[in-house]
Amino acid sequence: MSRIVGIDLGTTNSLVAYVDEKTGAPRVIPDRDGQALLPSVVSFSSEGVLVGAVAKRQLVRRPESTVYSVKRLMGRGYEDVKEELCYLPFKVLPCEGIVKILIGSREVTPPEVSAIVLKSLKERAEAHFGESIEKAVITVPAYFNDSQRQATKDAGRIAGLDVVRIVNEPTAASLAYGLQRVREGVVAVYDLGGGTFDISILRVKDGVFEVLATNGNTHLGGDDFDRAIVLWLLDDIREKHGVYLGRDPEAMQELRLAAEAAKIRLSAEERTVLTIPFDAFTYHREITRGELERLIARLVDTTLLPCRMALADAGLAPADIDEVVLVGGSTRVPLVRRRVQELFGKTPHSQLNPDEVVALGAAVQAHILAGGITNMLLLDVTPLSLGIETLGGIVSVLIPRNTTIPTNARELFTTSVDGQRVVDMHVVQGEREVAKDCRSLARFELSGIDPMPAGMPKIEVVFLIDANGILQVTATELRTGKAAAIEVKPTYGLSEADVERMVEESFTYAEADVEARLLRASRRADDGRGAQGGAREPPRRRDHGEVMAVHKVTFVPLNVTVEVDDEKYPLADHGKPGSLLDIALANHIHLEHNCGGSCACTTCHVIVKEGEENLSEMQPDEEDRLDTAEGLTIHSRLGCQAIVRGNVVVEIPK
Repeated sequence: MSRIVGIDLGTTNSLVAYVDEKTGAPRVIPDRDGQALLPSVVSFSSEGVLVGAVAKRQLVRRPESTVYSVKRLMGRGYEDVKEELCYLPFKVLPCEGIVKILIGSREVTPPEVSAIVLKSLKERAEAHFGESIEKAVITVPAYFNDSQRQATKDAGRIAGLDVVRIVNEPTAASLAYGLQRVREGVVAVYDLGGGTFDISILRVKDGVFEVLATNGNTHLGGDDFDRAIVLWLLDDIREKHGVYLGRDPEAMQELRLAAEAAKIRLSAEERTVLTIPFDAFTYHREITRGELERLIARLVDTTLLPCRMALADAGLAPADIDEVVLVGGSTRVPLVRRRVQELFGKTPHSQLNPDEVVALGAAVQAHILAGGITNMLLLDVTPLSLGIETLGGIVSVLIPRNTTIPTNARELFTTSVDGQRVVDMHVVQGEREVAKDCRSLARFELSGIDPMPAGMPKIEVVFLIDANGILQVTATELRTGKAAAIEVKPTYGLSEADVERMVEESFTYAEADVEARLLRASRRADDGRGAQGGAREPPRRRDHGEVMAVHKVTFVPLNVTVEVDDEKYPLADHGKPGSLLDIALANHIHLEHNCGGSCACTTCHVIVKEGEENLSEMQPDEEDRLDTAEGLTIHSRLGCQAIVRGNVVVEIPK
């Protein structure tokens, strides 16, 4: 079989690796200068395209044509990323549900940019082996949705690679450790990279790596740490020099690179000094590790809830975990290591280079597929439940979340109306009982059914998920043999919080969902149709509920966006219903509220960055209380008073 390499396509850096057939050990392939890491940066110019370290050096000189952190844009729509576009120096455009990046007069998609990185790694491997490389295993975050996985496969295809397997990053890391030390037991893999976070719980026994549960956040990583530092530095520069540099792309790149460098140094040192020359002045600032930890503490703490949820899904307690493995460059931050140790009650392992371990694991999986390793088996899982919308808008789950893949499931449905000739199949993804609260993946029709009384046709629906997590759905009327099928294509438009919210809301709204399900079921019974399943009558429109205004609220520097509609405002036990504080509390966002109802200490003070016109007008009592707020600006509001009426972006002061 032809050679297969393993590739870690990272937010910050990317690598390619292979398994040495002589020693059986995985190895990273360095470039000609001996550097293993390829910065995931691409710079475009009239002279050509640069990639890697040479492109990274263009970030300050040509920020508008140098693309970085493109992994955060892969498989996502404009609505998903527009809140953070103010942090990017290059222009991002909406385009039919996906985004494109404008470079001069040229438009490129995120998969095209990623393909340039992959092609560079491909050429590196070809130079190392002296032969053509056509196949690869590529890793993705465990919580990547279908569109993000498809976008990654597209990038590989554009680069000239046959992507034979998509592997979850934490799972790949466990394979690398499996060759080194882990022989048997339950392992937690905590993976915090440049732009994504994953937690996976695996059971390892006799060479079988079985994923029990996975969770994460596809929009949280070292980039967010850097942004928190940059926002802090911007305020400090404005205070010291009276200049705001937030609208200067070149200055912002200088600050971002300096913040990243300071973060790295503070992982090994207690303090460091920044010296950044600008046109009008030179900025000096000492930063201590304690100051850094205060800036990023909230971000680090947001990784702990997915860890607890993964443990709960696996039916385990922290004490049941035998070993904890750290993956990703951001796990070098001492605060991250302390929080992980506190949660699991044991010292995490980081013997393998956290920057390289995912690529090494991808190489192991590639070697398994090539037949080089026969005593190891990887059993991964699907992160979210998959099902069909049935009559009344109820979801019939065929494949629950954390089901081992590859897998298939089948279920019988029938018609709901006499003489029905067409059945509309609606495939959904999520953890809610009602279809409208889940993610719509695909719709297709099964037509040509012979007219029969309702309940007579037998329609078998089959879900098949391959080892890459890609879903195929078929529907067959068993009496006539009429069939229809669909491969679920990229589902652009899933926001960074959607996957997390789907799981969290399944717990938050569990009781209400069950009541809604029972109510809908009773309505079906009243209609005389019982529980007859899957299809709706084509001429009739199903009840999808009333259309309501949905508002997005973004909290920075957490970079967390939540959706709230007019009927889902929580019942406030503090502040006003629908206020910023009310929404923050309902979505587990730490916005301090220590006033005990007296509103004297203004600890829920926020600074409005965008959408000020979408908040209720400031009342005199709020204005009076704000006078004591530390860091008061003309855009300051009290979270407990400001009621949301539209999209808003607010900053939580340090």
